[in-house]
Amino acid sequence: MLRSLTRGRALLQHSRRGIPQVWIVAAQRRWASNLPMNTVVLFVPQQEAWVVERMGRFHKILDPGLNFLIPIVDRIKYVQSLKEIVIDIPEQSAVSLDNVTLNIDGVLYLRIMDPYKASYGVEDPEYAVTQLAQTTMRSELGKLSLDSVFREREVLNMNMVTQINQAADTWGIRCLRYEIKDIHVPPKVKEAMQMQVEAERKKRATVLESEGAREAEINIAEGKKQSRILASEATKAETINQAAGEANAVIVQAKAKAQSINMLSEVLSQQCGSQAASLSVAEQYVSAFNNLAKQSNTILLPANTGDVTSMVSQAMGIYGALTKPEAMKEKLTMDTAYPNKSQLVSENQIFHSET
Repeated sequence: MLRSLTRGRALLQHSRRGIPQVWIVAAQRRWASNLPMNTVVLFVPQQEAWVVERMGRFHKILDPGLNFLIPIVDRIKYVQSLKEIVIDIPEQSAVSLDNVTLNIDGVLYLRIMDPYKASYGVEDPEYAVTQLAQTTMRSELGKLSLDSVFREREVLNMNMVTQINQAADTWGIRCLRYEIKDIHVPPKVKEAMQMQVEAERKKRATVLESEGAREAEINIAEGKKQSRILASEATKAETINQAAGEANAVIVQAKAKAQSINMLSEVLSQQCGSQAASLSVAEQYVSAFNNLAKQSNTILLPANTGDVTSMVSQAMGIYGALTKPEAMKEKLTMDTAYPNKSQLVSENQIFHSET
């Protein structure tokens, strides 16, 4: 019996050679402090599971509340907490896909779902999950480049939870979430990243400056275009208004000239009208000689400049020559309207007699 116990302890110590002494001491303290004694009547706290062995074999798991055990025969072997457990994953080194060494640590949140598997499926559940998280992190970091690690931390955390749950299902443990705390890179890589960030910022600044210059030139060109369009429209409106004004002036002058001609013709048709016209021509002739030397030094004069009577006679002769066709037209009109002149004479006599 003593030999078997000694051999069992030797095997247990040999199996724990790969486990750090700190973990073993912490686990022993935890088990020693959390294992209650069999006092027949036991009160199990809420969110705890007490694993009971009867004569060295699993018997049952005590539920929260009042429970009864047989002394000496029954023994409380494990006490498992059903609350969410937070485990600090120590810093570890890993190599990324682009051969960059990273030092990374994190926090693991888990919960014991099956106290039986957590008690008999693994020696130390917390230590097992911690080691699994470290190895899984190395594996996941080897699939990503350095830029992807910083950009896809959320995806990396989700992959960690999935991989841990697949392996820890046989231990009765469920990983709720995993969070990366810090990622440390080598100093040279950090300097290269800073230079890259500065280059990106300079690039963005240059691009923004060029875009601003382009927008400014476009705005200036648009302003010049609009100003030229407005100037051309103003010139067009001015030309149209000037043309309309000139046209109206020509129309008004033509109407005035037509009215003056009508008035002149009425005056000339009256008695002594030709004498008045002769007087007007003589006055214009005299006034023309007053302005001969005002505009130019070269003057062309007729031979009989001092003979005003002959000049007036010549002007009246031209006027008479122009008025002869009109008189002939009036005569033809009278002949066609009154072919019998005796009838016209009789009508005139009747008209005079009536008056």
